[in-house]
Amino acid sequence: MNKILETIDRLSTNLGVLAAWIVLPLIVATVYEVTSRYLFNAPTIWAYEIGYMATGANFLLGSAFALREGSHIRIDVLYMHFSPRTKALVDVLGYLFLFLPVGIWLSYRLGEYALEAYLSNQRSGESAWNPVIWPFRLIFFIGFTVLSIQATVECIRAIKSLFTRSGSETVNHHG
Repeated sequence: MNKILETIDRLSTNLGVLAAWIVLPLIVATVYEVTSRYLFNAPTIWAYEIGYMATGANFLLGSAFALREGSHIRIDVLYMHFSPRTKALVDVLGYLFLFLPVGIWLSYRLGEYALEAYLSNQRSGESAWNPVIWPFRLIFFIGFTVLSIQATVECIRAIKSLFTRSGSETVNHHG
């Protein structure tokens, strides 16, 4: 079981690294657009779409890594005062009744959404460039699916923490 959890952690980490590298083409496209627009009065037809697609891909592909690292936003007003066992219980309930049902449903619907865009050769309609949109939608699907899988891993860790002798096994052992 630990090997499976570690493999999923590695997948989340690798997608997080990919997400970080996506920032470089975003920077290049933005600098090129600003230079082209303001120095040469020749705006591009593609920079806006590259910008929102790269930003979205960065956010979505990095979300599972952020969960793995404990970097997601959490309201700690009460949580920080809980014992490790109570924190694990809150985490299990949150994952099972909130996060996972929504994450699994969204992953499924986003997969359908990407497939529909692919089959219809749907275009963005956002600029004169008008690229096909299915690759961007596929990234949505991949991002939410891996986030849901990583949430399952974190839920399993929280369950294991509930049943450890002292309850001291950390739910998020990375961050």
